[in-house]
Amino acid sequence: MLEYSENEIWMLRAFKQAEKAYACDEVPIGCIIVHDNKIIGQGHNMVEKLKDSTAHAEMLSITSAANYINDWRLNECSIYVTKEPCIMCFGAILNSRIKNLFYGVEDSSDGFQVKVLNENLFSKHLEKIQSGILGDKCKSILKDFFEQKRKK
Repeated sequence: MLEYSENEIWMLRAFKQAEKAYACDEVPIGCIIVHDNKIIGQGHNMVEKLKDSTAHAEMLSITSAANYINDWRLNECSIYVTKEPCIMCFGAILNSRIKNLFYGVEDSSDGFQVKVLNENLFSKHLEKIQSGILGDKCKSILKDFFEQKRKK
């Protein structure tokens, strides 16, 4: 029987959001925000459905979490996202004061590296960044999605 670490268990929850995006013909990226061992925000990409270039999984999750706690400051929260955040989403993560960032697969397409950018910004709020959590699983759904798109 497979045993998952705590971070893998949370990433599986983010992956469920990615599956929802896939089912809606959106780029399958999912995200959750956790505080005190409870999901307080979640979302998946909705760029096409909402016709909004900012409707990324992370942005929707941050809004959801902020509404849940009634504060824009997400201190002591951890964010789990299936793919490395883009620069817009990374900025929102920093601005919302999220403490920990965990993601599945790195984004090699645009060369953006969260770790490098964070080191250069010297964020005082973001304490931990970890990549590669269920990376193969997170990469697989993206690969499958884009293979299906090319067939159309």
